[in-house]
Amino acid sequence: MSGIFGILHRGGASVEAVFLQRFAEFMTFRGPDGQRLWSAGPVGFCHAMLRTTFESMDERQPTTLDGRFCITADVRLDARDELTAKLVRAGRQVPSSLSDVLLILHAYAAWGGECVAHLCGDFAFAIWDAQTRTLFCARDNFGIKPFYYAELGDLFLFSNTLNCVRLHPAVSQELNEAAIADFLLFGLNYNNATTTFRDVQRLPPAHTISVAPDGIKIRRYWTPPTDGRIHYRRASEYVDHFNSLLQSAVKDRLRNDRIGILMSGGLDSPALAATAKELSTKAGGIPELCSYTILSAIADDEGIYARQVAEFIGVPNRHLAMDHLRPFERRDDPNSSWPEPVDEPLFAGLFEQFGMIAQDCRVVLHGEGSDNLMDFQMWPYVAHLRRRGEWSRLLTEMARYFWIRSFPWRGIRSRILKLFGRDPIAPVFPPWLAPDFARRMNVEARWKECTGIPLPPVQHPIHRRGYASLFLPQWTFMFECQDPGVTRFPVEVRYPYLDLRLVNYLLAIPPFPFFLQKKLIRETMKGRLPESVRVRAKTPLQGHLFRKHVELPENERVGAVRWIQEIERFINPSALGMVYGRVNVGQVSSAVRPYCLNFWLQSDRRVR
Repeated sequence: MSGIFGILHRGGASVEAVFLQRFAEFMTFRGPDGQRLWSAGPVGFCHAMLRTTFESMDERQPTTLDGRFCITADVRLDARDELTAKLVRAGRQVPSSLSDVLLILHAYAAWGGECVAHLCGDFAFAIWDAQTRTLFCARDNFGIKPFYYAELGDLFLFSNTLNCVRLHPAVSQELNEAAIADFLLFGLNYNNATTTFRDVQRLPPAHTISVAPDGIKIRRYWTPPTDGRIHYRRASEYVDHFNSLLQSAVKDRLRNDRIGILMSGGLDSPALAATAKELSTKAGGIPELCSYTILSAIADDEGIYARQVAEFIGVPNRHLAMDHLRPFERRDDPNSSWPEPVDEPLFAGLFEQFGMIAQDCRVVLHGEGSDNLMDFQMWPYVAHLRRRGEWSRLLTEMARYFWIRSFPWRGIRSRILKLFGRDPIAPVFPPWLAPDFARRMNVEARWKECTGIPLPPVQHPIHRRGYASLFLPQWTFMFECQDPGVTRFPVEVRYPYLDLRLVNYLLAIPPFPFFLQKKLIRETMKGRLPESVRVRAKTPLQGHLFRKHVELPENERVGAVRWIQEIERFINPSALGMVYGRVNVGQVSSAVRPYCLNFWLQSDRRVR
């Protein structure tokens, strides 16, 4: 998770290297292995190095190639052997030990802006082409690596650290009201192309931006596929293929001496831990593994199951209890401030979590992704078989489904409540928005537009809900919240289930029976996880951790706050109801956002 920053004066003004030093020093917290500067006429890069792969140990950035190209990048590539073979066929001489950043530079030299179609992994990079005087920037398919930029006349700035862009004196501190409105409505900015600040933009996932003397062009280079179809004769072949891809995804993320695993008591992260342990054992104990479990009152059995997994596979387990946290704890600590507002009153837990991990390692695996990719829906699959006239398969699959599928007693009460408009977790439209702000931002229309899962550009014929969920802005929000630019700890989070090879496979196979109760993972993990975990039913969290705090009678009342004057531009504090007492999850999430915004505004003013 190295830090990158760059400046381009399209008008031709020179960039002084000494000017870049300030930005390099600012990013020291995320790149403790050294900072380097590079400038050539109107363009300048600086880099704060964090070495997280074996190949990066001798890496120097920014780095040049052929006397024409220069790159600064935060990158970790998958499928390096396949990319190297492609580059050799394209006429490039690339040894197998080449660093990820030089592989990208060779890919750009071979294919230009189309190089991103050949890249698999997590990346945010910028390449200066001295011959065409073009700056080419890209962000990975899912947006795991952040990329922010500002276009101010002839001045173009970029970084993977939001506050680093804001550090430039030409960038105003004016807020983006549309992003503030989204936060108050939904808890995050639903526009992946903007940030909370008027002058700073966000490059969306799977997009590139080219900055040339004649203008700026942004394009989307990838969309999750909808046309893949994989059919095997035997169920075991689906399991074997999945296991092979899972091993490749995990192996590509183990290129370090020590790797951590964020492990719950569920199924997904233990499956990663078991796979990582097997790969480590085959490699003579490299990398050394350690697992971490977050404990809280609403998931008090997670630690029990996580420890069972750790003991079964032989991996140390450390846990961090969250129940000691109090709402808005450490809100006056500048090292615990967020670049953008978040609707999490217990935000201090994130810094404690990454502080614990940073004591042991620089890389941690995360099990996010499989819940969305294996979101089971039977009826789109049935409709697909009917449209294709596959009647034999349709009848067979339906018979098997009704034989396996028990009556869905679980959750029947909540479904009945939804029919009568009493969904306990339904989002709540806020009544406390400042009237002028609400009219100016047309918040009612925005609420109707964004509530629920957005429709993607095209629908997947089989995996409709899971496919659509890949376009949710929550992904970008989650990745950026766990980036060192927010946590301020040099720890890189990697997501094996979001490996492109694995994603393409899961979007191409039939959902039944493999996605029903995640049978695909359960079958893959036979004998590799304790049975108590492998067959354990998915158990959603019982309630809301912050709600548990506000219901405590001895807890300090959240309402006793000092409101910053600027807050009245967005909300009416006198219209706020009580945050504590008998409230449901939806009410808690909505009611707490004004307080979160208030404390964030206070913190941001102090940081400035």
